[in-house]
Amino acid sequence: MSTPTSLILPDDVRRTAIETSRGVFAALEARPGSRVCERQPAVLVPGFTGSKEDFLAILAQLASAGRRVVAIDMRGQYETSGPDDPGAYRIAELGSDIAAVVDAVAPRAAAAPGRGADRGLVHVTGHSFGGLAVRETMLAGAPGIGSLTLMSSGPGRLTGQAAAELRQLAASLDGSPEVMRRTIRHIVDTTLAPQAAAAGVRAEIVTFLRRRMLRNSPVGLHIMGQYLLAAPDRTAELAACAEVPILVLYGEDDGKWEPAAQEEMAARLAAERVCIPGAAHSPAVDAPETTASALNAFWHMAEAAADERGRAAGREARARQPLSRRGPLTPRARLGPGVSGPARH
Repeated sequence: MSTPTSLILPDDVRRTAIETSRGVFAALEARPGSRVCERQPAVLVPGFTGSKEDFLAILAQLASAGRRVVAIDMRGQYETSGPDDPGAYRIAELGSDIAAVVDAVAPRAAAAPGRGADRGLVHVTGHSFGGLAVRETMLAGAPGIGSLTLMSSGPGRLTGQAAAELRQLAASLDGSPEVMRRTIRHIVDTTLAPQAAAAGVRAEIVTFLRRRMLRNSPVGLHIMGQYLLAAPDRTAELAACAEVPILVLYGEDDGKWEPAAQEEMAARLAAERVCIPGAAHSPAVDAPETTASALNAFWHMAEAAADERGRAAGREARARQPLSRRGPLTPRARLGPGVSGPARH
């Protein structure tokens, strides 16, 4: 599991709740110190057994670039409640939840007479299992997404040692929700917490990890774990339907999905790719400054590309207008400057 190194909230980060059409999601929200958000907002989605606190080390740096940044707990994770219904944690349901969060976070322009308010775009980042969930959001055709980042998230199911460890956990999660809760408590108290303490994790962080694990929905953990062990490779589908820039970002020492598999996935997606030196499966924790810089650079690029596509579309629309509606031509316009096509990623 991701292990934050600090739980102290920076000055421009606060705890909040995001109200959506599909329920209320616990969140950490960061805004620029000026409180003026000049750029598109971002939504960050954690992984299996994770939470919004996994992004705590990068939130302020991301927001300082001029954007609102929201990290959430998914349904059944830590401080977001979830039912004991297994169907509520199907990957399609989680993808729909993320789409609802994106809709709630998207900035709205002032409504013009006779029409609704225009909705802006949102950058979406998913870490580990969260990457599989945001991929589902994209595959479902959710509107309002300006870019997609898959952070330490592979093309499909886990393999190797990571899969073996998860199978062992999944095998122990059987029975009623209450039985699973007791099992999780036993695993935390006899294995996970002692391992964290032995690794030098500070006592207050170990306490947080224990509290977080025990507050996760046991049914949610069971269903999410099953999906991680059986997730299909949907890279080709994503490549065919995605019309926004994609970034594949991972640590050079990732032990969940092999870095080579993530590199290959990036190539299949024609995506940008960043390998974070010195980081393992949680780049936002292991190398926060490098990770935040990479995300900001990618988001700036995505916004610039969208702006250029908008300008190109405007030029093409003008070119299709009858001459009588174009207005007088300027000397420069008569020279017939080249018109670039839509920016492609």
